[in-house]
Amino acid sequence: MKRPSGFTPQRPSTGEPHRQDSTRPARSFRPIGESAPAAPAEPIPFAPITRDTRDEYAERPDQGPHSLDHSETQDLGERNHGETRNPGGTQSLREAQKQRRRIERAEVRRFTAESRRRRRTWLSVLGGVVGLALLACVLAYTPILSVRTIQVEGAERVSSDAVVNDLAGVLGSPFPMVNESAIKAALVRYPLIESYSVEARPPSTLVIRLVERTPVGAVDTGDGFLLVDAAGVVVESGERRPDGYPLIAVDGGAEAESFAPAVAVLRSLPGELFSQVDTVTATTLDDVRFTLRDADTTVVWGSAEESSLKAYTLEALMKAQPDYSEYDVTSPDVAVVR
Repeated sequence: MKRPSGFTPQRPSTGEPHRQDSTRPARSFRPIGESAPAAPAEPIPFAPITRDTRDEYAERPDQGPHSLDHSETQDLGERNHGETRNPGGTQSLREAQKQRRRIERAEVRRFTAESRRRRRTWLSVLGGVVGLALLACVLAYTPILSVRTIQVEGAERVSSDAVVNDLAGVLGSPFPMVNESAIKAALVRYPLIESYSVEARPPSTLVIRLVERTPVGAVDTGDGFLLVDAAGVVVESGERRPDGYPLIAVDGGAEAESFAPAVAVLRSLPGELFSQVDTVTATTLDDVRFTLRDADTTVVWGSAEESSLKAYTLEALMKAQPDYSEYDVTSPDVAVVR
């Protein structure tokens, strides 16, 4: 058999083991039926995260820089070394921190604006109230608002000059400190004053309004005539009977029990009818009579009850039946003429 040219058979050496050529990749054998393994995943690129240790200290107030472990200490040292080598980065970090603090302060002001507005409103109101109270005290209890003039109104029978002289002790007193008891003690000496009122008219005038007693009739005492009001208080006295007032002819005068119903009837009469009454008499509370001045006419009135209806009935009877001498309106629903 002829050997091919260029082929030289080599026998394996028995003394040295077979060594694989390192220049060629090694082949791996897998059992039949087993699938090829998946290709390895590409590694995830690593990017170092820079942390601000000062923020961590703020978030962890119970820990300090001495509580860092070895890796954190090493990372902090590297960052500090980097900042030393890069001063521009440190400046940018400080500016960013300042900007963040400014934004935080602006947010705090925005969220607390409503509470600050309410606080300012309450302080303004409180200040206004306190200011007004102080101003009122200054004006009220100082001579700025004090009585320097006394003015009397409604005095006809009472002398206003006498009232002013009696109230001279009030002059110079601040309005809130005017002694009303002193005013009452001075005016009670005037029997013609039925009631009064006091009004402060700043800055310096005190007004005294008087309501004098209204006379209703005259009482004959035998020695003269007394003009009295509904309470029996003497308004005037004289030897002659006062004009324009009826004569109250009751036994006992103003002290009699029948004086009150007679006066009540006179006060209930309309003005035109009151001016026509000449004499009123009363023996009991339910037996009031009066005569008219221009005619010899007697009116039986009865009690003071239903006086308005009785006056209306009397005027209608006198117009319808003018020639009668007596009109009985004791019962206004059933009037009688005689």
